[in-house]
Amino acid sequence: MSLELTPVQAVACCSPLTREPVSEEVAEQVSVMLKALGDPVRLRLMSLVASHQGGEACVCDLNDAFELSQPTISHHLKVLHEAGLLEREKRGVWAYYRARTEVLANLAAVIGGSER
Repeated sequence: MSLELTPVQAVACCSPLTREPVSEEVAEQVSVMLKALGDPVRLRLMSLVASHQGGEACVCDLNDAFELSQPTISHHLKVLHEAGLLEREKRGVWAYYRARTEVLANLAAVIGGSER
């Protein structure tokens, strides 16, 4: 019985790509995060949340940066959350998002080849 890794666990445990080949399982899990960031809207959302004052942003803070509907923005945020890149906290009617900076650092280390 093999232990299935989440995308977050995969980037936390695997060596940089330049040091040794990644397993098929790790490649599949890491690709979930890369696919989530591969959409220009989601990449911008990730950047907006990560750089927002206080390190978190409400959906209401993000809508004006795009010519997209609030449900579309929420969908993109959900994809980033499900990939393990954002934390979400519900406060009243609004959802607040915070970048998981340790996950981003691990992902960067896997791709960039630096040791964590």
